[in-house]
Amino acid sequence: MSFPFDGLSRLVTRQPLVRAAIEKLGLSRNLPVALFYDAIFRWPLSTVEMSTGTEPRRADYVVWYLIASGAITRDELLAPQRVLYADLARVHTSRYLESLSSGETLAMIFAVDASDIPVDETVNTIRIACGATLDAARAALRDRTSAVNMIGGFHHAFPDKGGGLCAVNDVAVATAVLRAEGFKGKVAILDLDAHPPDGTAACFAGQSEVWIGSLSGSFWKPLDGVDETLLPAACPDEKYLKALDALLCRMPHADLTYVLVGGDVLAGDRMGRLGLTLAGARRRDLMVAERLTGRPAVFLPAGGYHRDAWKVLAGTVLALKHRSKEPIPKRFDPMRAHYSEIWRALGIGALDDFELRPEDLDESLVCGPSQQRLLGAFTAENLELILERVGLLRHLSRLGFSGFRVEIDESSPGERFRLFGHFDGNEHVLIEAVVEKKRLEAIEVLYIHWMTLRNPRASFSEKRPALPGQEVPGLGLMREMGELFARMAKNLKLPAVAFRPAWYHMAYAARTYFQYLDPIRQGRFEAMLRDLHKMPLREVTLGVAQGRVRMNGQPYEWEPLEMAYWLNGRRQERRTVESERNRVHFTLIPLGGSHKKAERRGRLPG
Repeated sequence: MSFPFDGLSRLVTRQPLVRAAIEKLGLSRNLPVALFYDAIFRWPLSTVEMSTGTEPRRADYVVWYLIASGAITRDELLAPQRVLYADLARVHTSRYLESLSSGETLAMIFAVDASDIPVDETVNTIRIACGATLDAARAALRDRTSAVNMIGGFHHAFPDKGGGLCAVNDVAVATAVLRAEGFKGKVAILDLDAHPPDGTAACFAGQSEVWIGSLSGSFWKPLDGVDETLLPAACPDEKYLKALDALLCRMPHADLTYVLVGGDVLAGDRMGRLGLTLAGARRRDLMVAERLTGRPAVFLPAGGYHRDAWKVLAGTVLALKHRSKEPIPKRFDPMRAHYSEIWRALGIGALDDFELRPEDLDESLVCGPSQQRLLGAFTAENLELILERVGLLRHLSRLGFSGFRVEIDESSPGERFRLFGHFDGNEHVLIEAVVEKKRLEAIEVLYIHWMTLRNPRASFSEKRPALPGQEVPGLGLMREMGELFARMAKNLKLPAVAFRPAWYHMAYAARTYFQYLDPIRQGRFEAMLRDLHKMPLREVTLGVAQGRVRMNGQPYEWEPLEMAYWLNGRRQERRTVESERNRVHFTLIPLGGSHKKAERRGRLPG
């Protein structure tokens, strides 16, 4: 694994509000659960988050939180083995498996442009993810306990095709391998993803020793051999749990059970149509955990297109290991915790003392007093080391780049740093930012005048049109860069990071940490997020730029005002924000069709 975890528990316990919430988790019980994870579980696809709403970092977020909270230890994580092609061929046709070496096939499955696909790395993640389900099934049978694969549940993969972010059917492959190894028992598949298991039904067609039960909010066509329950749109917790109880009563006793604990059941999920709360999802998992106590069971995350989908999977582990009902602290941010701990491990300032002193720096990286420092603090070597330690260079390597170097120079205004990488024999700028210390509302902040994240390996197409302001496609690393700048600001004792998003997609990418300084502008932005969240981000940002967005029925022109990430937790006057958010409503006029057609174009099963 490439991410360091040591010390995350110390990090969280320094934050009183978060510490108090974690102390309520109820970790007195510590049941045996086999946990499979690898850093390679992050999909090497720079646009999958924008095109589908899925969180490619979900497994990382879950692991970072579980270790930080003390729910698991680093030593409990088991590294999976990559599945063999011969084992994939037990379920999938040779012609289909051969097609997975094509960027076009993978692009169709993951709803991205073919130029966004690093084929070898994507297939490697697919094979390791499938291997993790097989390893989890073996562990569950061996120890007669539960096992969790932090990625998996690819139930839309058929024997001869993939789709809906599912390239191979890991449950079917794992079962076929177990059968070949001599396992003859009854198999149950409890599919609690928000969408029907169409691929799984096809893979197990005619197999009498396999029971498939499904609880979903979508219906496409009858599925042979599936005990299927269709729930109404926006189904609330109690109605869902009642239906689950009935399905569990019908579920036969099995020698091995797979449970797809879909994260797309949450209210507001971009692709799902159900209405569960996080508490309801946890109750779901506790019900299943109790029913399967003492039985071999494999838990898989399946789909999830909500910003809190990672919390559903983390809650599954809490339910299995500790039978905990307590919620995950709202203020816990896994990426912030991860970056903060790595920053500390580098010796570039402690969490409670962010002043950067010469002795804090690795002496091997300081070449002399004349070496240029970004913002008077960070050398090019410092920045390259930080990018390496937080995992960004490793991720960029998976996208096909190598030979990285950082360069710092003067700009007007501010200072500029650039990360270069090689591809196809040429050096390219991958990341470029112009920053300075600037006074904003009488407070000095770290101000980002300009930043671009560039993927020169990718290209624009009809499926992937250029977003406003883009010269080349992006890297999908806006959240990582926002947290990197936050760590810099902490070191410099600056209270905030600020920038002015020129386009909707820039504000959308920054929404996790940043808020508009103007509470009225923040209220309008939150209303846009509320009203247009089911639409593909690409279509919304193009619609804003093209004048196709309406606010209360009138043409809306984008308002490029400053947003800030306040590191001390400063918040706006929420009454004003909420008043404006409730006052305005946004609609998008699609090109060549109705709103419903536009919504369907952006919807994927998962």
